[in-house]
Amino acid sequence: MLTRRITSIVAVLAAAVWLGGIVALGAVAAPIVFSRVAWPQNADAMSLVFHRFDAVAMVCAALVVASEVARATAGARFTPLDHGRGAASLLAAVAAFVEGVSVSPRIAALHAGGAVRGVNAAGLELAHLHGVAETLGKTEVGLLVVVLVLHVLS
Repeated sequence: MLTRRITSIVAVLAAAVWLGGIVALGAVAAPIVFSRVAWPQNADAMSLVFHRFDAVAMVCAALVVASEVARATAGARFTPLDHGRGAASLLAAVAAFVEGVSVSPRIAALHAGGAVRGVNAAGLELAHLHGVAETLGKTEVGLLVVVLVLHVLS
């Protein structure tokens, strides 16, 4: 029982930091920086911010998944809610790692190379990757809401 409680606290705190960071960056910081700061400084700044946040998100993802593994191996009965929460946790973690290891670094490299979204081949790739990053972020938000709700219900 103590293991379940401790792992739930760790998972909920990590998921909350992760979810809050995505919302704060995607819904607040990025739109303001990209609308108020001139190019290329806006892209340079947000590349640095997303690079740092990706590290935070991946640590949080690892903590959430490790908490689920600890709960699963603690010997208590694993309910359908636990299975759903574990699956949502794992999917969100995969999205965070894909974004942090592959998508964000490619976006930063394109920005560093002078790519402008929608202009020439590099800009088209940048626009595509930006869409992928947005989709991954929205997917993480949805899955993390499910994870938090299932923690409350279980």
